[in-house]
Amino acid sequence: MPSNHDPRPLPGAPRREPQRPDRFREECGVVGISGHAEAAHLAYLGLYALQHRGQESAGIVSRSQRMHVHKGMGLVAEIFDEAALAPLEGRHAIGHVRYSTAGESTLRDAQPFLATSSQLQIAVAHNGNLTNAAAIREELESYGSIFQSTMDSEVFVHLIARARGTVEQRVSDALSRVRGAYSLVLLMDDVLVAARDPHGFRPLSLGQLDGAWIVSSETCAFDLIGAAYERDVEPGEVVLIRRGRLRSLQPLPRSKERFCVFEHIYFARPDSRVFGHNVYQTRKRMGHELARELPVDADMVVPVLDSGCASALGYAEEAGLPYETALIRNHYVQRTFIQPEQSIRHFGVRVKHNPIREVVDGKRLIVVEDSIVRGTTLTKLVNVLRNAGAREVHVRVASPPTTGPCYYGIDTPSREELIAAGNSTEEIRQKIGSDSLAYLSLEALRRVEDSMKHGFCDACFSGEYPIPADGGEEADAQLRLFASEAADS
Repeated sequence: MPSNHDPRPLPGAPRREPQRPDRFREECGVVGISGHAEAAHLAYLGLYALQHRGQESAGIVSRSQRMHVHKGMGLVAEIFDEAALAPLEGRHAIGHVRYSTAGESTLRDAQPFLATSSQLQIAVAHNGNLTNAAAIREELESYGSIFQSTMDSEVFVHLIARARGTVEQRVSDALSRVRGAYSLVLLMDDVLVAARDPHGFRPLSLGQLDGAWIVSSETCAFDLIGAAYERDVEPGEVVLIRRGRLRSLQPLPRSKERFCVFEHIYFARPDSRVFGHNVYQTRKRMGHELARELPVDADMVVPVLDSGCASALGYAEEAGLPYETALIRNHYVQRTFIQPEQSIRHFGVRVKHNPIREVVDGKRLIVVEDSIVRGTTLTKLVNVLRNAGAREVHVRVASPPTTGPCYYGIDTPSREELIAAGNSTEEIRQKIGSDSLAYLSLEALRRVEDSMKHGFCDACFSGEYPIPADGGEEADAQLRLFASEAADS
């Protein structure tokens, strides 16, 4: 059931402008179940494990003789209960948790997207972003297609519906038209389809449970339901599962691997195996590299919870310093809450992080963060630590300066909003008020990437975008704009 939260202000209350979060937002998460008597319940549990990837909306589509759908705005636990799951009959299901990287944040755009015609029912759940979605949409509308949402994922449905032939042929034809990042699951009749773009930007894994096939954005979903990890869906691969049998196709030529490095830096859960490697161990390696490159005399290493923990531990191990959880995070903070006007200084950060004064008082701290986007949260954290008695606060960032947006499925700020795009490291240090500030170098990050034997996309750090802006009519206008900005800078 949808959340009962009413976002409208009380009568007479001052109007508050919504604040965008001071970090990248975790794109989306998808899950698919084929051939299990409790398919919808397993999809629900899978989405629960993937909640970190999207907190705006969630939905499940199941199939028995026909498709059944339930979706809503809010968290998985707010949307689904036994009454909501009971009508989702059948042995096949797909699910989705969403942040709006493309389209609006409304129930109309919540996924999975379900379309029904006289010949076919199609449900799609998509993680990624299509860089030529606007061009395809305009073309399809000129042929009479009517879109029901603003999301780029609906493009898949229209392309498949217009194609001819078998399920394999329809899906292959649709994927040949799109460009950008996609890891998606589809339900068509009794066929579960999983597909990944030729560069492999976003993760997608296959597992098995009691003879049923499971598809998920991350392996942590397998762990929750007791499924066994089998392998990743390969870049450019289309997997079709029908009556318990899996068939693999490679309809598109596999391009150079460009796995999103931010999955390992921040997005994925530490207990997941993403792109064939454990996230927690990868983050620790980044912390080791950070300590080798950027040592500083200090008394302890303090993580910014939660994604900075593994990197901070790696830094502490390499530096031979104590690791202290000196910032305590409130895990029960809701997405919205009533806060005072100006009466409590730095209320927004204090409600999430509070320092242990007895640990930091008089100490020289190395504060390890996974990344800096706008810098507003870190500015407040540094001030809070100083007020708690910290003698020195040295900030170390386990990734390079973020200087460009992502166009492949991550909701990132514009280039102008990224603090590192227009400020030097010293200028940022002055803004956040730390005694020192240093980032992991791109070279060191790539050493970690190279150790995993894959090609990664680090365009938000390097400006090297894998899908170029000179793609003719199909090139996304946003990419062309960024290219012109980069040329002028």
